[in-house]
Amino acid sequence: MKKAKAPEQVNKESEQRAILRAKDRARTARWDLNIAIFLFAVLIIIMVLLFQGVTLEVVAPIAVVGLGMVWLVGWKQGRQLYDRFIEEELAKLEFERSRKIEKTVEEAVQKALRERWH
Repeated sequence: MKKAKAPEQVNKESEQRAILRAKDRARTARWDLNIAIFLFAVLIIIMVLLFQGVTLEVVAPIAVVGLGMVWLVGWKQGRQLYDRFIEEELAKLEFERSRKIEKTVEEAVQKALRERWH
């Protein structure tokens, strides 16, 4: 026979799943349209500089700084989204737990009332 899982283990597994869902949502949402537009702006600036005859020694640091800023803004946005999503997932998890407890209490009250009436 399978052993029943302890409530603490089930809660910890649920929290881990909530954390993973929040990470996935933040990972997919961090590269939004604003980041893409900024990245294209950096690309356009680099191409204009190269077509204007600016040397590679000047263009390369500009490209590196631009890409670094894109990464930094994406990372910061991803971190903010992760924090928001983890709060949402844990609140949803807590709501589900409280709903289960309410149902259990409600069932116990109904059972007691039925027994009392019979």
